[in-house]
Amino acid sequence: MDELVERVDDRDRVLGTVVSRRQAIREGWLHRVAVTVCRDERGRILVHRRSEQASRFPGLHEVEVGGAAHVGESYEQAAARELAEELGIRALPRLLFTFVNRSGLSPHWLGVHEAVVPDAVVPDPDEVAWHGWLTEPELRSALQEWRFTPDSHEAFSRYLAFRAARS
Repeated sequence: MDELVERVDDRDRVLGTVVSRRQAIREGWLHRVAVTVCRDERGRILVHRRSEQASRFPGLHEVEVGGAAHVGESYEQAAARELAEELGIRALPRLLFTFVNRSGLSPHWLGVHEAVVPDAVVPDPDEVAWHGWLTEPELRSALQEWRFTPDSHEAFSRYLAFRAARS
């Protein structure tokens, strides 16, 4: 069954309309997606390759873990649920920023989070085919050499800019 999401407007306000995510993508309707950049205690970033059976972007790499916010979920709740579903961990990701992401299948509001997670994650094999920990320089090289989802490029560049502005 397809996920149900809430349509939002260009200011990220819920419109009160519940639709399937598939329909939101097909129609180009704004909805919410929550992603988390996962770091370990040493500052490395978790990168994973999506399963070949994934409905969206099969086999591509991602910098962040996440998915659509379900009806009534906040960005933080959706990010925490996705971490549990995809990596088998319980964590409280911290929302850093949101923006309208126009890369990928359709426009959507993207809530970018950060969380420090254990090295030992247990990815769901239906979602994740491979995972590894990369330093920022290693990840910058990988983004040029490997095939990543469109969200990964946009979200990670904004994530780095956000971190640089805060330091």
